Amino acid sequence: MSIRTIFLVDGFNVYHSVIDITRYCNGLNVRWLDLFSLCNSYLHLLGRDATLESVYYFSSLAYHLDDPNIISRHKTYIRCLQETGVKDQLGRFKSKTIKCPHCGGQITRHEEKETDVAIAARMFEILFNDECDSIVLVTGDTDLAPAVKTAKRLFPHKKIVFAFPYRRKNEELAQIAPGSFRIHSCNYMQHQFPDPFPLSDGTKISKPLGW
Repeated sequence: MSIRTIFLVDGFNVYHSVIDITRYCNGLNVRWLDLFSLCNSYLHLLGRDATLESVYYFSSLAYHLDDPNIISRHKTYIRCLQETGVKDQLGRFKSKTIKCPHCGGQITRHEEKETDVAIAARMFEILFNDECDSIVLVTGDTDLAPAVKTAKRLFPHKKIVFAFPYRRKNEELAQIAPGSFRIHSCNYMQHQFPDPFPLSDGTKISKPLGW
């Protein structure tokens, strides 16, 4: 009997791990990451008969940066993810006025909103509908800890683990979810989209410059 497995990917947590790879691994750039392929490569850790049912990608478009090139690159990447079967779910950024710790003046910051709640809500929906036997949360964000504790209590026969992106391992989350594992930098490199990436309609998408 197969072990139906679903991955829920915190896009920005993975993105910041990619930036860290560039910083700490001699400038290695792995932004052209094939998430479906990467997730599929870890199925053996869930069991010999594990099958990949779905991969969900949670992120937001940074319109507040007023840089159309950033939005265009992100949309291009999402289009490639969709082509491989990844299901995207986008949140939003919300502005927040805070006091500058240096000058005391008012400054505006933007925070990504809804992602943690969206991941938690999707996790409970999947579990309630019995869509899988195992869930892998690709993140090191401790904000999901309460949701995971509750999910494990309500659905004790389901396996829930974390796949920690590069430099994102968290001991608290590892204790909550035994069987959690790390994604190493070399695995990012092994699972890159081809350049150019061919779509099913014949269109070819080139990797953005600098990626």
